[in-house]
Amino acid sequence: MSTSVKPGPRERLLLAAQELTYRQGVGVGVDALLKEAGVARRSLYEHFGGKDGLIAEVLRRSTAEDVERYRATMDAAGEDPRARLLAVVDRLGRIAADPDFHGCRYLAADLALTDPEHPGHEVTREYRRTLRGLFADEFTALGHARPDFAADQLLILVDGLLAAGATRPAAEPATAARALAEHVIAAGLA
Repeated sequence: MSTSVKPGPRERLLLAAQELTYRQGVGVGVDALLKEAGVARRSLYEHFGGKDGLIAEVLRRSTAEDVERYRATMDAAGEDPRARLLAVVDRLGRIAADPDFHGCRYLAADLALTDPEHPGHEVTREYRRTLRGLFADEFTALGHARPDFAADQLLILVDGLLAAGATRPAAEPATAARALAEHVIAAGLA
């Protein structure tokens, strides 16, 4: 008979917050987070200093997981930079088409966190810098004339794809995003 060890209060809070903030947004109430995690209010303050710290840590954890997914998607596409970039767009298109898709957690957090000094904003900015770097490296390997500008364009396209996937799924954002990504790639090649 196998016995599983129940995660401690910190991990339960992170798991609950990661799920609830995705489904309901970062405005989800503290009581709902505590109830879902099955922990006392003291645990929130002891481990994270409050809800802001918990939100920032959830975003940090999610960004690390998502960056690894981006890398895995690109690696699975092989060595060709064009194929690697398009694989990202295709994967995000499939994600955005899922009926349980609720949009990009990072864009949603940035829009909902009205305090410009909220620690979550630095996490989302760093995440976007990381993605931009991944994309710029691929555009450079491709021999694109303006790899940094193309990476910015692709990052905007990704934000748009994920936003449209949540707000206008019938508009086929994945198809539009793929066509735009191909244009961004081709525009900088000789």
